[in-house]
Amino acid sequence: MPIHIPRLPVLVLAAIAGTVLVSARGAERAQVERIDGRNVESITWRQPGAGPVVVFENGSRATLDSWQAVLDALRPDATLFAYNRPGYGNSEATDSARDGSTIVEQLRATLKRKGLAPPYVLVGHSLGGLYMQLFARRYPAEVKGLVLVDALYPGIVKKPEDFPFTTRVGKWLFFSNTVQREIDMIHATGETVLALPGIDDKPIVRLVNRPLSAGAVAVDFGAFNLDAQTRTRVRGMYPKAKTVVADSSHQMQLTSPDLVAGAIREMLAAPTLPAPANDNKDKP
Repeated sequence: MPIHIPRLPVLVLAAIAGTVLVSARGAERAQVERIDGRNVESITWRQPGAGPVVVFENGSRATLDSWQAVLDALRPDATLFAYNRPGYGNSEATDSARDGSTIVEQLRATLKRKGLAPPYVLVGHSLGGLYMQLFARRYPAEVKGLVLVDALYPGIVKKPEDFPFTTRVGKWLFFSNTVQREIDMIHATGETVLALPGIDDKPIVRLVNRPLSAGAVAVDFGAFNLDAQTRTRVRGMYPKAKTVVADSSHQMQLTSPDLVAGAIREMLAAPTLPAPANDNKDKP
């Protein structure tokens, strides 16, 4: 089945299209801890002996609450970690760079401070999916599998200087400083992903939203590369991955939590493959 490249962006001017609705229950269970000199909000549910730790990375503008139904479904079966990046929820903002490499290193350091050892099943939504691709390529020996939830892929978002003027103004008007800085580094993060060795030996599930409603409207605000060459390259990424297409929404963890939880269970049950020789664990 061909890969669908989502046409409805939530990364740029999403405030015009609407807000993300999430449950408050996650915030009640989350805790804020001082890690590496800053406050980090997270949820950790431990199941001793349950196998790989499932690590969740949010999309742009989203918080850990968006995973609540998925966390509830998986809680009896796995050790789970969900958190808010700096500047989201009750996680303290930081002056450090907001590129994917910095975010991956901060996440990895947080996991170590929490005593959550690899291997990991990485689950990333939207922009979080791009960060998890980077994590998996940089540290393949630490990753059992990857679940990409309507994820962003390298090259889809243009360089920030190539955004139309109205898009740049809207980004400044509607988004926090943290989100703006993340958006400005998306293209560069994608380049970093592509510069690293592939991860075709890893089990990967790509969950793709393809709305069937007649009222679905495609908008890109001029911030996306949707030319044939880019589409072909994205379709060709991860040729061994399992792709599941659903009539859901971009926030698939909210509208189709059973589908997301099922993909994660599939990763947990998959055989653990030997670490590749090109592990990049010593990279900064």
